[in-house]
Amino acid sequence: MASARVELNTITYGAAVSACEKGCQWDQALRLLVEMASARVQLNTITYNAAVSACEKGGQWDQALGLLVEMACAHVELNTITYNAAVSACEKGGQWDQALGLLVEMASAR
Repeated sequence: MASARVELNTITYGAAVSACEKGCQWDQALRLLVEMASARVQLNTITYNAAVSACEKGGQWDQALGLLVEMACAHVELNTITYNAAVSACEKGGQWDQALGLLVEMASAR
């Protein structure tokens, strides 16, 4: 069978980050985001959302919140999915004050 060369782009990286989310591999998901940035592959809302969800599943509320800050700095849209995953991460980490702050932020962003 001939070897195929797969282009590394937003879609392929996004699929890999999503697989990390489903496999509860939050640390690998974050490494992929760094790799994307190093390769100058554009990070988008979908890719970030998968990484935030991976952090949520891994109990890494602080990493999830860090991704929200990174998204805002990169002018990547935070949507309902983004906020829901981050709120859930805070809830799992017992960070109710952070979760409530996100709800206020989400309401004011509308």
